[in-house]
Amino acid sequence: MKFVNRIYVNMMEKVESFKSNENGSQTLEWIGIAAVVVIVVGLISTAFANSGFGGTIVSKFDEFLSNIGGG
Repeated sequence: MKFVNRIYVNMMEKVESFKSNENGSQTLEWIGIAAVVVIVVGLISTAFANSGFGGTIVSKFDEFLSNIGGG
């Protein structure tokens, strides 16, 4: 029984060492943040392209600003 208990203790120590080893986790977090930024920039650039939905938003914004200045 002592042999099995020793094996169990050794395995648990290795598991704990794997859990406490966080090498690379910060890198993965930064990659995730960079991916979100790239996606947001892509969505914004697509939305404000001079066609479709983006063109409509820009024209309505220009109309709104001209009404403020002219009114």
